Amino acid sequence: MSSLYSKSLDNPTRLSCLPRLSSFPQLSCALAAALLASMATTVTAQDSFGEVRESASHRFEEIADGVWFATGTGSVYTMSNALVLVGTKDTLLVDSHVTPAASQALIDSLYVLTDKPVRYLVNSHYHFDHAHGNQTFPENVEIIGHEYTRSKLNGELGNVLQEVTFKSFSDPVPATVRSLERQAADAGSGPRREQLLQQAKVQRDYMESIKEIVPTPPNITLEEKMTLFQSIEDGSREIQLRHLGRAHTGGDVVIFLPDEKIVFTGDMMLPFLAYMGDGHVDEWPATLDELKKLDFDVWLPGHGSPMRSRKPIHDFQAYLRDLWVKASDMHAAGIDAKTAAETLDMTNHSESFPQIRAPGVDPRAINRLYSLLDARSEQ
Repeated sequence: MSSLYSKSLDNPTRLSCLPRLSSFPQLSCALAAALLASMATTVTAQDSFGEVRESASHRFEEIADGVWFATGTGSVYTMSNALVLVGTKDTLLVDSHVTPAASQALIDSLYVLTDKPVRYLVNSHYHFDHAHGNQTFPENVEIIGHEYTRSKLNGELGNVLQEVTFKSFSDPVPATVRSLERQAADAGSGPRREQLLQQAKVQRDYMESIKEIVPTPPNITLEEKMTLFQSIEDGSREIQLRHLGRAHTGGDVVIFLPDEKIVFTGDMMLPFLAYMGDGHVDEWPATLDELKKLDFDVWLPGHGSPMRSRKPIHDFQAYLRDLWVKASDMHAAGIDAKTAAETLDMTNHSESFPQIRAPGVDPRAINRLYSLLDARSEQ
């Protein structure tokens, strides 16, 4: 079911979903990700796929004919992955990155793939690193997303620019720039200094681009399923947009290509622990059960590398169920959220998620869990 409205207005080092980011209060997501990259062994690509093409800002890997997985090269802070579906008449994009500048860089990079105009942009969910480039697209591009995503981005449910999720990742950026510049000064001369200066420039550009963001909602929405058919050389490509249930947010949409047996999962499923600050941890495992019912060979995450194995899905379900039980027990025992975040022990999952090195869970996740538990107790 869908509703039509008139339009209103590489890699593991670019993640929006790092566990326990608050352990590094002086760092932005980019620097914290660099620390994580050495331990996140599950993030690496399982094998190569097809042709690779690059622009200055983006790397495109062809997963199937006309199906391109887009990641940033590092010259522009993109933060999230994107999907590009190229047809004979038009192009469909999934997700618009973290800022208008990043989104514009993606649009400008499409020349390496096609000269077909963008007709549709799909938002996998409302989070800033996937949808804050929406405003860049011209009026003739239709933006599709879940009804919840529209409600979040049009301000009906509050100002997303004032939410903890957005501010906890964006507020540390100035300190990150200063830290990188100090490190560059201390490095003297040579390649290390140049690398640090380039990182500082990318983060400084990101900091400036944040100021330009105008949250822009989808103008076409769905509740559970929408199917598009894109013209391709030998007929048409079926593109299923599916809301399988609440998970990472209240409006996650996966993009399923049944003929190619490919699914783009956004942040609902990643090769490592996802950010849970807006999640429905109690419902998430069941939603992933619905994901597993789809007939796919490859899943493309919103962060990290293309994956073939379904084992990470099983592992993440086990983590979520265990986290819900342990947090519920602490909540029932009257343990406050701060103490729970510092002491809750999930190290029994460290084999599946090597970034878990000690007790403690991202406070944003625990605050969210406690809010869900509080709501249940009031019913």
